[in-house]
Amino acid sequence: MKEKGQSSVAVVSFHIGKAFGVPLSHLTGILSTICLPHFFIGAYEKIHLSGSNDSKNISFFNYPTSPVFIARIVAYFVLQTKISFRLLLVKHKFGRVIYFMSLPPLIPMLIAKILNVKSYWLLSASPMKLSLSPDDKKSRQTGFSAKICFRLTDYIVLYSPILVSDWDLESYRHKILIAHEHFLDFNIFTVTTPLASRPPLIGYIGRLSVEKGIQNFAPALHRILNDRQDLRVLIGGDGQLEETTRTSLQEEGLAARVDLPGWISRDDLPKHLNQLRLLVLPSYTEGLPNIILEAMACGTPVLATPVGAIPDVVVDGVTGFIMENNSPGCIAENVLRALNAPDLERIAENGRQFVKMNFSFESTAARWKELLEKV
Repeated sequence: MKEKGQSSVAVVSFHIGKAFGVPLSHLTGILSTICLPHFFIGAYEKIHLSGSNDSKNISFFNYPTSPVFIARIVAYFVLQTKISFRLLLVKHKFGRVIYFMSLPPLIPMLIAKILNVKSYWLLSASPMKLSLSPDDKKSRQTGFSAKICFRLTDYIVLYSPILVSDWDLESYRHKILIAHEHFLDFNIFTVTTPLASRPPLIGYIGRLSVEKGIQNFAPALHRILNDRQDLRVLIGGDGQLEETTRTSLQEEGLAARVDLPGWISRDDLPKHLNQLRLLVLPSYTEGLPNIILEAMACGTPVLATPVGAIPDVVVDGVTGFIMENNSPGCIAENVLRALNAPDLERIAENGRQFVKMNFSFESTAARWKELLEKV
């Protein structure tokens, strides 16, 4: 329940794809039970925030994408300027700002500092690891802006304590708070098909982009499918590497055994997860991916790289499987190891119980209430 006298909160988010609508909706629902949130969202397309009961407090700003680097920089600068101007216009309505993004919100954060408004930067991924090439222009520009924002913000909110060292944030430890916006509806994400009754199908579901490691998953399939002639593969999602992935599968002669349905809607997601014997997530960088929690709730074992907060959830041989790295050889070896595990059903059930105990709406909302009231 909202308490009298609690400050309203402004939430600024530059959302980078369809999948980000889910965590943003979750944060909306959580904050709406604690205070009156105002949302300022930059997006490629308008998204529906399922957790909000008051659309009057949501402002959308068009954030066009472009393959040209300088055009993206200009669009991002314009977006930050528009949101900063709107923050100035409604500054009397809020006392804190939560920046929910990985890209550095430099201009809005400067405005918050000028207004003497408390800032929280909730990181869904490491801004330093968004680009996998440390020498490229995007990485240098992002890294420089991120360091300024780390100094400007009052608090940095991370999903897990392990991210402090993983993302090289030791010098900001005095600003670190631990919270996440993850919760599941266990009436929707539940087991409808027991693991033993599922077809021989493994899959990847998520954004088809470089940081997700999908470019390594496709080459790994040659060895996997040679070893398991009965196996089929689902690759669900869209993104910059969609056509590259299709071409790679065709060149390897694997297209007939791999289904690429494109983006999978949230309504259809539980059905697909209940068909998989294993979900593979070979990411280079993560915060805490919703798809892992959703799969585990559906009784689907998960194989993932130990990045972000994933090791807090996926413990090898206990609640899921961890692979040492995301090279094609390592992915193939670990997929076969997981599928051949004699206690696969027990591991899947352990994962389901873990998620059910730790990712309810009540526990997540209670943590945010404690965080906002304490600081």
